[in-house]
Amino acid sequence: MTATRIGGRPRQIDTADIVRAGRELGLHRLSLNAVAARLDVTATALYRHVDGRWGLERLVGESLLGDLVLIDDPAHDTLRHLLSFGLQLRAFILDRHGLAGYLQTLFPRGASGRRLLAAELAALVRRGYAEDAAIVLSGAVASMAIGYAAAEEAQRDRADGLDDQRDDAVAGLRADRRLAAVHADLPAVDSDEYVRLMLTAAIGGLLAAAPPGRPVRQIIADLREAGEGV
Repeated sequence: MTATRIGGRPRQIDTADIVRAGRELGLHRLSLNAVAARLDVTATALYRHVDGRWGLERLVGESLLGDLVLIDDPAHDTLRHLLSFGLQLRAFILDRHGLAGYLQTLFPRGASGRRLLAAELAALVRRGYAEDAAIVLSGAVASMAIGYAAAEEAQRDRADGLDDQRDDAVAGLRADRRLAAVHADLPAVDSDEYVRLMLTAAIGGLLAAAPPGRPVRQIIADLREAGEGV
């Protein structure tokens, strides 16, 4: 329990103190009151440094995201490069509880997110893409990786009883005469392999729709035409 300060001058804090306290709490427990209690100040004192909940979340979230250093193997072709990008981003997010929700709400939201996209843009330009197509591809893969990480984090947060629910779902499939045989023939894959396979398929589709040299407007027009009537 934090001791209540009685008398004397109010404690002086700065942005670095807020970032440190926020990182210690983690984004999943982050709030103005929680940070204030950790720093032994009032929540009002934080408003001198952050613009409410949104500002606090951005300050801490961008600090966490700033720790991510992406590895770009020059031997990778575009598909393997984007797959590596997506898998690195997912793994980083899953190691930092609450970051998935922060990124899923809005990405990029600050300097660290922009730095990551800029690095990806440069990596794809080196592989023959124009900057506009590169940013579209980078953003699409990032969105997918963030989405998978968010779904996995949600399952972790509800782990209590999840195995029982999963067993019930499998039992329901086995009891359905239309689905039982099909389900029994499916190979077992863990979550890491599932995400790798799905990202590979999705990135392959993206690259087929957006090869180097095709303008973004033409990519959008082709995709709209392919989806007409739905």
